[in-house]
Amino acid sequence: MSMIGEYARLTPAELERAVRDPSWALKFIYELVEAGADETTGGRQPRCLDIDKAWDMLGFLLRRIEFPVDIVHGEEEIPGAEDWGYGPPRYLPPDRVHAAAAALGELPSDALVRGVNEAELAEADLYPNIAGEGLQWLKYVTHHYDALVPFFQAAAAAGDALVVWLD
Repeated sequence: MSMIGEYARLTPAELERAVRDPSWALKFIYELVEAGADETTGGRQPRCLDIDKAWDMLGFLLRRIEFPVDIVHGEEEIPGAEDWGYGPPRYLPPDRVHAAAAALGELPSDALVRGVNEAELAEADLYPNIAGEGLQWLKYVTHHYDALVPFFQAAAAAGDALVVWLD
């Protein structure tokens, strides 16, 4: 079984309800995923996105450059939320989504991975175990990063919040 990094865009009203009623949030987001809200259509960004197993290395790379927002794990807990796979969901309110989108817009993927070496990746002990293959994984991570940037930018433009979890 894999640990997959997941995101869902919620309007401020939906986020407010999710914080009040975490079981509603789980059902609502599950319905979004089932309805294909993770598919890009007509040039529009989806409401849901997964970054597969790239989440841990992406988090490492962002911490390495002191990125100002925790876009991998979220920054606020949904109080009373159950485990959604590998722990409870967290979220970024609209103002933090906006801050993240602005910072992401200033960070091309080549700058994200610049100067990373195999020893540094091995020492970080990342999921999945990429010992000896870390530099090959950088292309995989930047592919997912390049999908995450417009996703965050669309969420920020719409004034949305983001719910983040590992499934």
